[in-house]
Amino acid sequence: MTTPNSFSLRFWGVRGSLACPGEAFTRYGGNTSCLEVRCGPHLLIFDGGTGMRQLGEHLTAEAETSGGSVDADIFFTHTHLDHMVGVPFFAPLYCAASSLRLWAGHLGPQRSIRDALSGMMVEPLFPIPPEVFTSCPSYHDFTAGETLELYHGLKIRTAALNHPNGATGYRIDWQGKSICYVTDCEHRADGPDRAIIDLIKGADIFVYDCTYTETEYPKHKGWGHSTWQEGAKLADLAGVKTFVLFHHDPSHDDSFMDAIAREAEAHRAGTLVAKEGMILTP
Repeated sequence: MTTPNSFSLRFWGVRGSLACPGEAFTRYGGNTSCLEVRCGPHLLIFDGGTGMRQLGEHLTAEAETSGGSVDADIFFTHTHLDHMVGVPFFAPLYCAASSLRLWAGHLGPQRSIRDALSGMMVEPLFPIPPEVFTSCPSYHDFTAGETLELYHGLKIRTAALNHPNGATGYRIDWQGKSICYVTDCEHRADGPDRAIIDLIKGADIFVYDCTYTETEYPKHKGWGHSTWQEGAKLADLAGVKTFVLFHHDPSHDDSFMDAIAREAEAHRAGTLVAKEGMILTP
């Protein structure tokens, strides 16, 4: 149960590129990107990877217990499959009482979030179209870089990220605290990305794309992802309080992630590695 001023972040999917089930991925989790942010009475969901299915089950049970319904704004960093594939399995979409709004800022004037979803849920890739959603969600497109003020006291700043086909970074400000979600972005060769530094300046929590190690990165230049070392640099330059590694590569099992966690903590005290089920409060 949330209180009027509560502010929290919960991870339902922390993996990047491809879900990876199995015993070697139990501690950190194998589901792809999905975050739940609670800002008092407001529910925000970021990305619809495979972790979205379990979030949907949780929200449905919560609504049934309280006698209410699911009311949420769903924001996408971008529409690559690992961030979208969980959407058709999100139970509240199939409940007429749900009130759901889908948002994206990376697609440009010629495309829309509804078009992207329809392009995924179409034969021969998928058996049913988005029209089966009895919740009748609304679709909203904006331009990365805009500031969204959906509710009183809740501000969502956005920034364009360096990723193939585009992506959007988010900063949520609520009750004097802030959570930043910046994933699927490749660091720039000419120095720190000023757009990201401006977005995360002084943030309480900074979640960042740390797909590769510095050793792995040279083989993946141009793929649109970064390293935890670059994330730590950004965190230091922006005066971030808590830096969180995210979007773990599917080849990095629990043992590999444990080693990364030790290195990152030694490099920057208080650094965390995102795990499924982890709940953080600014």
